[in-house]
Amino acid sequence: MQLIDTHAHLYLEQFDKDRTLAVKRALESGVTHMLLPNVDEATISSMMQLHSSFPGNCIPMMAIHPTSVTKDYARQLDNIERQLENHQFCAIGESGIDLYWDKTFFKEQCIAFEKHIELAVNFDLPLVIHSRNSLNEIFDILNNNRVKNLRGVFHCFPGDVRQAQKVIDLGFMIGVGGVVTFKNSTIAKVVENIGLEHILLETDAPYLAPVPKRGKRNESSYLVYIAEKIANIKKTDVNEVASVTSKNSMDVFKLK
Repeated sequence: MQLIDTHAHLYLEQFDKDRTLAVKRALESGVTHMLLPNVDEATISSMMQLHSSFPGNCIPMMAIHPTSVTKDYARQLDNIERQLENHQFCAIGESGIDLYWDKTFFKEQCIAFEKHIELAVNFDLPLVIHSRNSLNEIFDILNNNRVKNLRGVFHCFPGDVRQAQKVIDLGFMIGVGGVVTFKNSTIAKVVENIGLEHILLETDAPYLAPVPKRGKRNESSYLVYIAEKIANIKKTDVNEVASVTSKNSMDVFKLK
């Protein structure tokens, strides 16, 4: 069984004591690829070091996380663009808008998100979207920046079935992580009502560990619990979930 974790921050300090072991546990559990979304300038070095240690398995992305966008965003974006020109990445990510923690730099987040869309188009890369408390704002910007062949995923999708259909109509995938295993989660209803061909698996490690590991540090080896829950919801075999979602991931991110 092959699984692909399309969103894992394995380079963060939570893994400093056992990073190599965490990756090896994932590989042993059938997770062949772990895609690494960048946070900001401070995380680039550790992310690239992990990629160097596991070049065929830990694949980096490049962007500024919306909660890292400040008044200095223009300089940060220039650096992100230089990184894209000098290194190979699998996606622009993660980018978007976050209105949960702080709305101070909402305007700057919007401008930065539009720049990330431009970079995704220019470098022919998928866009990994963070949309916490901001789905409507994200939809507005995407509709105002309609471009051919823009693709990607709504990471940790927070919306309902109707909003999920909007995502699909825009040509994007639905990212499903550990929240699907939580009691009364809205994403479970979304999974029930959309086809597997629209779903990507992710952990968001070290955050949002699935049941039965909820409350602990998340890691890519726990992706199997997410796949099993989706199989249960869809009344199908976990191998089918793994096969379809892995193909989806390979296609979106052009993985080898």
